[in-house]
Amino acid sequence: MIPQGSHEAADAADSFDPLRPLLTRVAYRMLGSVADAEDAVQDAFVRWLGTDRGAVREPAAFLRRTVTRLCLDQIKSARHQRETYIGPWLPEPLIDEAEEDDVTLPLMLALERLSPLERAAFLLHDVFGVGFEEVAATIDRDAAATRQLAARARTHVRDARPRYKLEKEQGLQIANAFFAASRSGDMGTLGALLAADVGMWADGGGKRPAVDRPVLGFDTVMKLHRGLAVLFGKYGSTLVHTGTINGLPGFVTREADGELQTTALEITGGKIAAIYVVRNPDKLRHMH
Repeated sequence: MIPQGSHEAADAADSFDPLRPLLTRVAYRMLGSVADAEDAVQDAFVRWLGTDRGAVREPAAFLRRTVTRLCLDQIKSARHQRETYIGPWLPEPLIDEAEEDDVTLPLMLALERLSPLERAAFLLHDVFGVGFEEVAATIDRDAAATRQLAARARTHVRDARPRYKLEKEQGLQIANAFFAASRSGDMGTLGALLAADVGMWADGGGKRPAVDRPVLGFDTVMKLHRGLAVLFGKYGSTLVHTGTINGLPGFVTREADGELQTTALEITGGKIAAIYVVRNPDKLRHMH
C-alpha cells in the first residue's frame, strides 16, 4: 500500500515538472545564479505541494507568480552580498542553452542596474510575454504602475539589446580565433579582432586571481593579454568547448590550476567589443 503522502507528492510533481524548465528560466533571469534559481524553483514546489491545487485555475500563472516573488525576496540579500563582492560581478555562465529568448549576458548585466520591481516587470512582460494584469498581480502593483516600471526598464536596457543578430557560425569562428591568438601570443591577430573601445571584465570573486576592475580600451586590453600570453605559454590553457555562453559566442577552458574558466565575447560589427571571463569556481560548479 502506497502512503497517502506519496500520492500527493506524485500528483504535485505531475503538474509541476512540465513547468519546471520555464520556472527555472524565469528564476535564473531574475537572479543570475543557477543554484539560487534552482533553490527558488524547489521552494515553489514545496509551496505547490501544500496548496489546494484543485482550486488553482492556471497552475502556470500561479507558479510563475510564486517563483517571481521568491526571487524578489532573494534579490534583497543578493544585493547586499554584491556590495561586498570582490572584483566585477558576472552572472553564472550557461553553456549552449536553448535560444528561447534574447536575454544575453550584456542584457543580464543591465538588468542588475534596475530596481527589483523594474526587473520583474520587464522580464515577465517583455521577455516571457506575460500580460500586464498578471504582472501587476505578481508584483502587487496596479497595471498602470506596472506599465511604467516596464517602460523605465526598457529605456535603461535599450543599449544592451543587440541591434543586429550575429550569425552563430561567424561568432564561433571569432571565438576560436580569439582563443588561438590569445593563447599563442599572436598579438597581431588578436589586435585585429578587437574593437577600439573594447572592454574586459573578469569575475574571480576573490577565489582565483583576476583583474579587480574592468579593463577598458584597446591599448589596455592588449597590454593585459601580452602578459597573459606569457603565462599561457608557460603554464598552458586547454580548450574544452566552443559554443554560446549566456547567448554570446565563447569558449570553456581548463587553466593551469586545473579549474574551468569561461570566456564570452560580445561582438559588434565583426569586432570584439567586450570580453567576459568567469573564473570564480563557485559559479562554475554546475558545469562539472
